[in-house]
Amino acid sequence: MSDIVLNTLMKPLEEFFMPEFVEEIAINHAGEVWMRLHGARVPWVSYKSEKLSKQYLVDLIHTVANVYERPFEPVKGIPVVYATLPGQHRFTGIAGPNVMYDDNDVTGGVALNIRGHFVSTKDAFNSYNLKQGQPLLKIKPRSKKKSNDPYVHLMNAINDGSPILISGATSTGKTTFLNHILTLIDQNSRVITVEDARELNVPQKNRVHFVLSRTEQNNQMNYSRLLDLVVRMTPDVIIGGEISTDNASAMWEMMGTGHDHFYTTIHAESAAAAYGAFADRILHTQPAYKRAELIEEMKRKLHVVQLSRDGTLRAVTEVV
Repeated sequence: MSDIVLNTLMKPLEEFFMPEFVEEIAINHAGEVWMRLHGARVPWVSYKSEKLSKQYLVDLIHTVANVYERPFEPVKGIPVVYATLPGQHRFTGIAGPNVMYDDNDVTGGVALNIRGHFVSTKDAFNSYNLKQGQPLLKIKPRSKKKSNDPYVHLMNAINDGSPILISGATSTGKTTFLNHILTLIDQNSRVITVEDARELNVPQKNRVHFVLSRTEQNNQMNYSRLLDLVVRMTPDVIIGGEISTDNASAMWEMMGTGHDHFYTTIHAESAAAAYGAFADRILHTQPAYKRAELIEEMKRKLHVVQLSRDGTLRAVTEVV
């Protein structure tokens, strides 16, 4: 009986994720679905659908949880459900206080992803541009040459999609600076933020905000579960909240998932201190790391923009 209920509930979504030209769909809030298309120049396109009400989406996640015997209790338990639907469609859903889209979700939102058909395995190597006698393609190669102009160096890092850590003391404008970077990123990008309180202003419409409060967390969501959730939601851009002892290890792991455009902030008084502070916060929960080696790896992978303040004067003082 539960299978029949699930099949019936899935009908409003099938027209979006079943076509072969669809790689996956993403729903960030009620009433709108984003479709990621195979091989499209603009990969994400959106459609409005009144059938996708918040109640419908929450009921769908509940039903998937029941059919596949997954725990799901957004307020006091685990708010995330993973399952593989018939046809090998990968399902990810979350509801409750840990997910938001805008101010309408102040009491809790809902979001889900469903992977569509996989690309045919016929001549699969060719579809990946792997051909005998031809060199491998370089997709979005990052510039290894550092410009002496700090503005150019920063813009190169943003355009390359390199991870950036924005460092500064209190009231130096770290969040404001990060909000400005977001305006420079492709408006067609899918952006996912991870914060302990909603602060970022994301102009991209295809976005999801995940919130893990340090003081008001009542359910069983944690940064380990959040890391798994973020990578399954297919982000083009990941924005982390301020680095703390609670989230540092998860943030560092997110940087290593192969996604471009990772940005986060930290309290520190110099670029060198920022690397050290980030490493120390990771070591607080992952003591097996060697501090010196961790800092050297950070310097290879992570740019730092240092902000400073003198009275009302704010300035970028380092770009490394």
